[in-house]
Amino acid sequence: MTRKTFFSFHYERDAWRAGQVRNSNVIADEDKCGFIDAVEWESIERQGDDAIKRWIRGQLKGTSATVVLVGKETAERPWVLHEISESWNRGNGLVGVWIHGIKDSDKQTDVKGQNPFELFELSDGTKLSAVCKIYDWVDADGRNNLGKWIEEAVEIRSKYGSDEMISEISEKRAAVVQSSARGFAPRSPWCADGGGER
Repeated sequence: MTRKTFFSFHYERDAWRAGQVRNSNVIADEDKCGFIDAVEWESIERQGDDAIKRWIRGQLKGTSATVVLVGKETAERPWVLHEISESWNRGNGLVGVWIHGIKDSDKQTDVKGQNPFELFELSDGTKLSAVCKIYDWVDADGRNNLGKWIEEAVEIRSKYGSDEMISEISEKRAAVVQSSARGFAPRSPWCADGGGER
């Protein structure tokens, strides 16, 4: 069964790798949401946070699953974390896919990043990473298995009530931001976390 699926990823760093997943023909184009070109993203970004939230809500509409494509810095991206929270809280199945092993346009792989599901917990304190699975695109043959992973994620989510929400673990997020900020000089005083980058 093909499900309408939202793809969440760090656009600036991982767009090429995400494109490799998108173009693998595992899911029909009309069933893929969350992919956007640089010009369109910049246009939405200029309109502010509310416009970005509206775009995310619009992209999630009608989807039943969210695939988080996890690269080196994905867990540090505020909009990706927002997409994870919105996805779970609206009832989408959630699955992570490590993409650091996919070669970029320069034929280079990347460093494995943190599991972003570690930054969320259910109301009973269970970490989202204990509920939502994460697979490696290269090592676990994502081209042949992504559809199965999506179905499994939807099945897992169905075991939790629609009122079972997740929240971000703020102290864990602070530690991630602090560790990623070492040696980082913000572009301006009002965008210490890298601005609105997705």
